[in-house]
Amino acid sequence: MRKLFALSIALATVFAGVTVAASPASAALPDAHGFVLWNGAATVASGTWPAATSVAAGPSGVYTIKFPGQAAKGGVVHVTAINTGPRFCQAVKWGPSGLDEIVVVLCSQPGGALAPTAFSAFFESSSGPAGPINGEFGYVDFNDATGTMIDQYNSVGALNSVTPLGGGVYEVKLPGLSTAGPIDGSLQVTAVNGTPARCKVRNWTSSPGGQVAYVACFTSTGAPFKTRFTLTYQYNQSLWGAGWPPRYFGYLWFRPPVGPPTTNFNSQLGFGANTLAGAGVGLSLVTFPRLAVLPDNVQVTASGGSSEFCNLLFPWTHTATDTIVRDVACYNSGGAPVNTGFLISANSNA
Repeated sequence: MRKLFALSIALATVFAGVTVAASPASAALPDAHGFVLWNGAATVASGTWPAATSVAAGPSGVYTIKFPGQAAKGGVVHVTAINTGPRFCQAVKWGPSGLDEIVVVLCSQPGGALAPTAFSAFFESSSGPAGPINGEFGYVDFNDATGTMIDQYNSVGALNSVTPLGGGVYEVKLPGLSTAGPIDGSLQVTAVNGTPARCKVRNWTSSPGGQVAYVACFTSTGAPFKTRFTLTYQYNQSLWGAGWPPRYFGYLWFRPPVGPPTTNFNSQLGFGANTLAGAGVGLSLVTFPRLAVLPDNVQVTASGGSSEFCNLLFPWTHTATDTIVRDVACYNSGGAPVNTGFLISANSNA
């Protein structure tokens, strides 16, 4: 109890001065965005934008990110742990501070102990008309504790909704984001909580009427958990919703053995161009050809009906033309490697 009390005091200090507003700004999509690759000691320029983005570590497993000049109301945060062992990261809080956007991230290991780790994170806030985009894009930030939608965006102007189904499971509807189905595009999901938690995509369906996704959230030990979470949907579109540019992005759904062809997209080569190769139990080597344009960001979210989770084993690398993720690593709730489904998205700022 003393440790938890000390942590709560430390987190309160970190969060001081960071406010979150739900009302969107009046602007075209996107209002603001930023992303960062933190290697455990410093930001990495090839995975960070704006270039002056900073990360402050402390207390252990807690990080405060400053995206300079990217202050915006609402929006969403996603974060992926990067470690040779089982780790998961989540958002805690974000909001504007002057001209900057401040994001607090918390990282843990199985069982719930906070643990320092490298990670990849991004923030994005959109409002107003979508403008000339080629695909579909939307997000939600939903708080189960209050039953309220803190923020949401839909690129065709429709109103998204979230329905708690009990046991930490949520139905997310993004109407009007029309695709042929049965499953098209990609999703990222992140838990938002001050205590260790994680969320994943249980399943989803696509149709001309829009997208319906099911999110499942868990404690650090894999028990069902009611929590706030963010979800972002992309189809033929960058993960931060901008039009063209960005011109370099791709996504892939590994639903063992493969997902539908329309969940494997490469903005330079079209559908089916990205590749995945097994690299051992719970390990997958993913290649995004012709997307090696820097700076860029990679996010991964586990999928499936149980409590497995995924991180990145190492930061992604690049050849002259390709983005290489070596490897996506997935685990059961106890931290043992396991083969399971996941969604991965690579996005450049160019």
